Amino acid sequence: MTLPADRTDDPPIEVDHTPETEPGAQRQRAAGQSPSVWRPLILRVHFYAGVFIAPFLAVAALTGLAYVFSPQLDGILYGRELHVDPAGRTALPVAEQVAAARAAHPEGVVAQIVPAETAHDTTQVAFDLPELTDDRQRTVYVDPYTAQVRGELTTWFGYTPVRTWLDDTHRNLQLGDGGRWYSETAASWLWVVVLGGLFLWWQRLRRRTRDRRGFLRRALTPDLAARKGVRRTRGWHATVGAWLAVGLLFLSVTGLTWSRWAGGTFGEILAALDSTSPQLSATLGEGLSGQESTTVDDVLAAAHGAGLNHSLRLTPPQAAGEGWLVVEKDRSIPVHYDQALVGVSGGSEKVLSVSRFGDWPVLAQATRLGVAAHMGLLFGPANQILLAALAIGLLCVIVWGYRMWWQRRPTGTRLAVGAAPQPGAWRRIPPAQLLFALALTAAIGWFMPTIGIAVVLFLAVDAVVRHRSPGKRARLMAATSRRAEGGERS
Repeated sequence: MTLPADRTDDPPIEVDHTPETEPGAQRQRAAGQSPSVWRPLILRVHFYAGVFIAPFLAVAALTGLAYVFSPQLDGILYGRELHVDPAGRTALPVAEQVAAARAAHPEGVVAQIVPAETAHDTTQVAFDLPELTDDRQRTVYVDPYTAQVRGELTTWFGYTPVRTWLDDTHRNLQLGDGGRWYSETAASWLWVVVLGGLFLWWQRLRRRTRDRRGFLRRALTPDLAARKGVRRTRGWHATVGAWLAVGLLFLSVTGLTWSRWAGGTFGEILAALDSTSPQLSATLGEGLSGQESTTVDDVLAAAHGAGLNHSLRLTPPQAAGEGWLVVEKDRSIPVHYDQALVGVSGGSEKVLSVSRFGDWPVLAQATRLGVAAHMGLLFGPANQILLAALAIGLLCVIVWGYRMWWQRRPTGTRLAVGAAPQPGAWRRIPPAQLLFALALTAAIGWFMPTIGIAVVLFLAVDAVVRHRSPGKRARLMAATSRRAEGGERS
């Protein structure tokens, strides 16, 4: 979100001509208000963030919009592999289904078994193969009623090829780890531009509205009476941004939790607070076995007896002295994330240890639920529709922000965009507050490196802008002011 055109605190740049209200400065004096010393600086940061970061946000919105409907796309492209017609038939033992998958890939090692979750689903058996790298696996899809192999796909943590491609595009633009700079930059700056935009909009309306009802109305509805021009564009940009703010902040925070650099720091913080997601160890104690006379159906029966019944993933023992790990991965409401270790004890399969999602640390639960909601998996189609609305809304806000920049272009010049807000805003801030802001910026830059790098870029650009020819800058600012005044009157 950008509000590059909002410069009404800088009289040399813009004079506010709003006919239905008295001038902003008079309104402030009448209400006993004083203009915020922070507004010019936040406006300048918001402007640069909008100009340089908005493209990253637009790409993230577009790729996220495509990804959010990947479950439906899977059903269209891979219907034969994923779904069957039960037609009143009875499912065969899972062991027979796994045997059919093994026959298709005798050279592979069974890495995971996903029994059919509903009567219309196939059973999935994932194999580790020597020729597959980067966590890729070959997944065989088996009809649970006939043990017929319906197809096979190269998957990544259970994702189909198209879903894997969409996920990679959203995370790194198909550029590997280096491409993750883009997505982390978008997530790191999204909360900055949202909060900055809200502050600027609040400051603007605070000067023009006396009663709370009028403030809320103007904050959440665009000025439909305004004719074409920057005032109308700003109204749509700001009010739609205000409606989207909570959702965009949520996407920013949850996106950062599994980003490369900030996400790594976040993981260290969770570890220090003992709030990471618990993971059961597959190692068995003495006198126990994970393989002797054990079948997948026996393991399933033991897991069901322990209360694990939803979207199960079974990982067979990968070495001597290990048991079967059974994990629930049901991310719909109510979620099911319980885990169990199953081994042979006393000649029969038993659940040896259990991790209940309800016993996880609160931060670990919140992180897991936040990620599921970010992916559109928490509460079904409603989650997908909400994410799609956020993505489309963000794209509109970005377009309106650039449109304001263009609408404020100076008249009588060949420039296609408006000038940046007035520089030197930091000089108006009291020293103590400025030092605190610098310390806070340094701390945020350490936690989110992409913010620190972008701030350095902004400072470099700002230095170039400040050292332009004074005469040329004065003419440009005067021309921008004339254009802005014309836009306000329109």
